[in-house]
Amino acid sequence: MPKQSTVSLIATLIEGLRTFRPAAPEQGGAGERTAGADFASQDSVSCVSNTAPARIIGAGGIALIKRFEGCARLRLDGLVEAYPDPGTGSEPWTIGWGATGRDHVHGGRIGPGTVWTQAQCDARLTDDLARYAAEVAAALGDAPTTQSQFDALVSFHYNTGAIARATLTAKHCKGDTEGAAREFARWNRAGGRVLKGLVRRRAEEAELYLTPQ
Repeated sequence: MPKQSTVSLIATLIEGLRTFRPAAPEQGGAGERTAGADFASQDSVSCVSNTAPARIIGAGGIALIKRFEGCARLRLDGLVEAYPDPGTGSEPWTIGWGATGRDHVHGGRIGPGTVWTQAQCDARLTDDLARYAAEVAAALGDAPTTQSQFDALVSFHYNTGAIARATLTAKHCKGDTEGAAREFARWNRAGGRVLKGLVRRRAEEAELYLTPQ
């Protein structure tokens, strides 16, 4: 049987979770991106390795990300439109399952007036999950990592973009599981403020990280 690609495997998992559609995203999603600058003095270089095993995020991690990111701003015509960051009232504009930055549908960047179909939102999620999972795998190198730990770390990186420099990563690579789990809670700020949504998200990621296999 032909071997499935990473992207196609993630797409299969997402398809299996397609009915998981909260009416509105939990706080702690794209509108509450954790700003790296808020933690520059707290976090250090991780144990990045150039020999990363190929890994993909599992169903538990995808469900957690979907629960917090949601797929907001669904219009009556079935299209999904971009919305501004709640903290700034503008950038970064977000669409679908927490997508920001590059507009892979129309070109340019996601901003006011950007509109995608649900299928385009789902496709972007598939691509983003593959990319973030690869970055997490590269940061972890050959450190022993369960699927639950990997899923929690991908969710963390999806929201913060900080897997390569967080003390959380360094502690995980050293085998300090309990210490790494405590690090999640430190990433609870956006725009200099502690946000309840991020507190909840970090707590759920820590819980998933500590889930025995």
